[in-house]
Amino acid sequence: MILEMKVPSPGESITEVEIAQWLVEDGDYVEKDQAIAEVDSDKATLELPAEVSGTISLKAEEGDAVAVGQVVCHIDTEGQAQAVSSSSQATTPPQDTAVAAAVASDPMPTNYATGTASPAAKKIIAEKGLDASQIQGSGRDGRITKADAMVAKAAMGSVPNPGKRGEERKKMSMLRRKVAERLVSVKNDTAMLTTFNEVDMAPIFALRAEYKELFKEKHGVGLGFMSFFTKAVVRALEGYPDVNSMIDGDHQVSFDYCDISVAVSGPKGLMVPVVRHAEKLTFREIESEIKRLAIRAREGQITVDDMTGGNFTISNGGVFGSMLSTPIINPPQSAILGMHNIIERPVAIEGRVEIRPMMYLALSYDHRIIDGKESVGFLVAIKEALEEPLALLMDGDVKAALEL
Repeated sequence: MILEMKVPSPGESITEVEIAQWLVEDGDYVEKDQAIAEVDSDKATLELPAEVSGTISLKAEEGDAVAVGQVVCHIDTEGQAQAVSSSSQATTPPQDTAVAAAVASDPMPTNYATGTASPAAKKIIAEKGLDASQIQGSGRDGRITKADAMVAKAAMGSVPNPGKRGEERKKMSMLRRKVAERLVSVKNDTAMLTTFNEVDMAPIFALRAEYKELFKEKHGVGLGFMSFFTKAVVRALEGYPDVNSMIDGDHQVSFDYCDISVAVSGPKGLMVPVVRHAEKLTFREIESEIKRLAIRAREGQITVDDMTGGNFTISNGGVFGSMLSTPIINPPQSAILGMHNIIERPVAIEGRVEIRPMMYLALSYDHRIIDGKESVGFLVAIKEALEEPLALLMDGDVKAALEL
């Protein structure tokens, strides 16, 4: 029986996705629920699992935009897994010097997929008369990708020792294109301003030094900075409700809950999953939820639902070494807080110069809905909470707050 596999809907309002990468080759035997492709929507990258076991026939190429519900492959359920002879796995030594330049010096372990070209790579190899056996694939299990074929194509026309003049041209993913579109829209459609302040992180350093080992032993998760920042943001949002609002046409929509978007880095770029009802969460619950979302982002498992909503965003550029930046608002939100790296600097403390771990804070906000006085007051409220965490974030009882 031939099963037609169609593109499932990744979420509401999404009508089209893009084949980012086939994880199998035409004619491969696939198992039920095996990931066969990665597809990009304008919100996330998702894996497409095989619906049945059988031999697969691809009906779309990498980079193709396909509608939700469109057939992208056939699976023949009567197909059988084929044993691969050792001779079919043998690799041929490079013979052409130009093409050999495109082959890595340390060969990858071989299997049935080694040296198999993707549909897009096959087209380039055929057009340019390349020898696929001379190209070492960098894709999964040694498959030859379109990029590998392009490198080999360039190598054929190169001159000996031309120097480093490499160039790569690739289509941006649908997610990256959507992010770019939204960022330009924010700059054009909002009255975005940024206000700055600095915070003395010594009190939080002291709390973490004293309790982080016990916290991790008790809860199985580290006591990081993000729980303090999330708590401080929640407190400030409750004091400045206009910051916890957004514009919808001619209306201002305000919220009585705090869904906090947290920017995390994933293999496909920056993702912004949401910590929901942060106002109800403890330090332990915040740290556990952020860890869960970060792991999902790194493993490419973030879903549209994980990133839908959010009233306010926290972006921690400090983990990459950023000293100061002006973060861009995450629409349709009205503000975003940028955290930066913590550096020991001399500061004046009660008439004395002391070395303290200092960090710059940046609040970008939409001036159409948030006044300058509110933005400054909001950022000062965050600063106060971080410099007096015991009193303002823990109600004076650190062990109760940390559930120790």
